[in-house]
Amino acid sequence: MNDAPLIEPEIAARVLAGALDSGGEFAEVFAERRAAMGMSIDESRIESVQSGAGEGAGVRVIGDRTTYFAHVDGLDPADLERAAAEAASALRGERVEPRPLVAVATTPQPIEIPPGAVPAERKAELLRELDERGRGAGDEVAQVLASYAEARREVTVANSEGLFTGDDRTRTRIAVQVVARRGDAVETGAETLGGHRGFELFEGDPGSIAAEAAGKALTLLDAGPAPAGSMPVVVGGGFGGVLFHEMTGHGLEADHIQKGASVYAGKLGERVAEPLLSAYDDGRMPGEWGSDAIDDEGTPTQKTLVLDQGRVVSYLYDRLRAERDGVASTGNGRRESFRHLPIPRMTNTYIAPGDAEPEAIIAEVEKGFYAASFGGGQVDPATGDFVFGVSEGYLIEGGRVTRPCRGATLIGNCLQALAAIDAVGSDFAMKTGICGKGGQSAPVGTGQGHVRIAAMTVGGTEV
Repeated sequence: MNDAPLIEPEIAARVLAGALDSGGEFAEVFAERRAAMGMSIDESRIESVQSGAGEGAGVRVIGDRTTYFAHVDGLDPADLERAAAEAASALRGERVEPRPLVAVATTPQPIEIPPGAVPAERKAELLRELDERGRGAGDEVAQVLASYAEARREVTVANSEGLFTGDDRTRTRIAVQVVARRGDAVETGAETLGGHRGFELFEGDPGSIAAEAAGKALTLLDAGPAPAGSMPVVVGGGFGGVLFHEMTGHGLEADHIQKGASVYAGKLGERVAEPLLSAYDDGRMPGEWGSDAIDDEGTPTQKTLVLDQGRVVSYLYDRLRAERDGVASTGNGRRESFRHLPIPRMTNTYIAPGDAEPEAIIAEVEKGFYAASFGGGQVDPATGDFVFGVSEGYLIEGGRVTRPCRGATLIGNCLQALAAIDAVGSDFAMKTGICGKGGQSAPVGTGQGHVRIAAMTVGGTEV
């Protein structure tokens, strides 16, 4: 585990014993310490630095298939023991003795340059570089907004099965939004760069994301109406992976499966896509936004094959849902903070690279639509129906990407869209995102190369 646990083993053992004082099959204490800092630039002015820190712990007891939970701000041993007594108070069984704790070592993601050791002036310089690169892209750039964020999260997990482990997590991220204006036309382009890494993430050319964001906004000034109807759709690499994350990834999370609220329920072993499609959830990808050494229950993260040549081969489990299905946890038990219970969550979810060249995927489309990136969307995991707004889209005509389009939406059904994927690109890129579920948010990575869907409904503005 990390070198300095947030609570000592002796204290954790007392808390677990107190949690099982009135019975129960399982008890756990999750301790956390957070520190975060952010700043932004708007109208070429650095905004005030915002920072925050906090610590606390949650105590969970499971008995008779019911979960009892209490949490406390701070890590004072007396407060932790009171939280354990509160969680145990609803049980009416005989005292259960937890197993002796055994420390389990982990290997946190390596951080070369801790962001906290970098002067604020250097972070402000980074924002000014983003601002200058964005504004320098063209006279029609009207506004550049850029932000910098860093966060460190230390956790310690102990449970009644004898596990005592922890993790140390540092994430950094920059984001840029560029607004371009021509007459009455106003368009926006956005781009991000982030990872489970330190300030070394910005050693290359971080300003390039500002140029990319500005390029999107300026290009969209020439956008025409989007086409409407059923047609081939090519989804771009990188951020295009959010489509798979939403339409398929959530449906593979075991809580949705066990509630029967997923179109993938009962489909383990079934073919839902062509053999050219395989997909993973991988919480161990080096440096990626959704990676950790362990999940928030202390289970080591892993690379989980969820679709193998078109067949559903695994769901994503936390400890509780895995126990119900008689399988091992896949290391996907995640929680927003010590105030929350863990639930099955994706980490880095992606479609594995295929054999097709991106240019060839597009060249085979006589008339279609190219979705480079997405805005908001809605998916119903129970039915699989979805609607996604396209933030950057283009026509495909005669095998070439031609004019940009505005106002497009993609409308479809998860299983139908998945089955219609007939080409997967050999290129590959990952992007960062924040995913909301059950009132909790979590950092997630999404990725893929270019993917072609043979037929999908495009809701356009074309008359």
